[in-house]
Amino acid sequence: DEYFGMNTDVDAVVYLQLVNNLLHDLFPNAITIGEDVSGMPAFCRPWYEGGVGFDYRLNMAIADKWIEVMKHSDYDWGMADITHTMTNRRYAEACVGYAESHDQALVGDKTIAFWLMDKDMYDYMAAPGHPDSHGASSPVIDRGIALHKMIRLITMALGGESYLNFMGNEFGHPEWIDFPRDDTYDPSTGAFVPGNGGSMEKCRRRWDLCDAEFLRYKFLAAFDRAMCHLDKAFGFMSAPHQWVSRKDEGDKVVVVERGDLVMVFNFHPTTSYTDYRVGCNNAGAYKLVLSSDEEVFGGWRNLSKETDGDHVSFGGDHDRRPNSFLVYAPSRTCAVYGPADWADPEADRKPAGVPGLGVKELGPYYEY
Repeated sequence: DEYFGMNTDVDAVVYLQLVNNLLHDLFPNAITIGEDVSGMPAFCRPWYEGGVGFDYRLNMAIADKWIEVMKHSDYDWGMADITHTMTNRRYAEACVGYAESHDQALVGDKTIAFWLMDKDMYDYMAAPGHPDSHGASSPVIDRGIALHKMIRLITMALGGESYLNFMGNEFGHPEWIDFPRDDTYDPSTGAFVPGNGGSMEKCRRRWDLCDAEFLRYKFLAAFDRAMCHLDKAFGFMSAPHQWVSRKDEGDKVVVVERGDLVMVFNFHPTTSYTDYRVGCNNAGAYKLVLSSDEEVFGGWRNLSKETDGDHVSFGGDHDRRPNSFLVYAPSRTCAVYGPADWADPEADRKPAGVPGLGVKELGPYYEY
């Protein structure tokens, strides 16, 4: 009754079905994305199946979950809670995953970067070692940059079949968006709503921050680029195989299989793990193709494709997986392991290479 009873606005549903049908008939390559807070079934199924006909729906719960999580101590982050929110969606209905959107970036809330680093972003975002950088580092910034990368990659890995950036979060934009507003009154309650005097100060995005070589924003942008090219190479977001083999609340570790890749997230604030056993579906040799700890991403190079070797799997059940291999998982890092045949630690030194990404040539599933 909630979705298909007489309380449903039938005219509105039929209108959306007609619009989606028309668009896909006239423009076969068109993609339509719906925003629906009700969780209506068949929202992303074709009209001839009784669906509304959208290609994707926004996975709206993820951004709110990250805001909720970041209000707690790092030791209280729930691995099962995070992964459940990421994967809580209907089978065969494609979703768009995103870590934040307008709800977080507009006035009244804060971007993920600002939640993690707050006022320290004004004084401590200087890139280490650059001749034009000035000022000391900050543990708050180090933590924030590390977690910002992890939050985006695990959202891309588990949040849906596609991924959305929003107006600067790809490089950790520090401030909110605020359009010019005059004082007004709420028409429902009559309450006074103060404006900002028509100010345009926050009515923009600081794209120059991303381009500044002497600031750390470039590290976050480089990681975002590598994530996107990793998906181009392996097509993991659209891969049917998705499996969370470990969500360890004590170790603060999440292990994810997506397509041919195995991803290891260590959210623990202080503990690193050597010879950490992670399960995998496919037997064979794996190599590191992406690490958030690379220097080009603002990391410490404790885990780098330059120094990491082959990880040969061995049989035997582990975390309900038929195979497993051993890895090093430094604190607050994420790492992606791919088939060794498609790994190349020197790939980013070649003309078409992507900084920090160790994928051989264009990868096995690259499409122009």
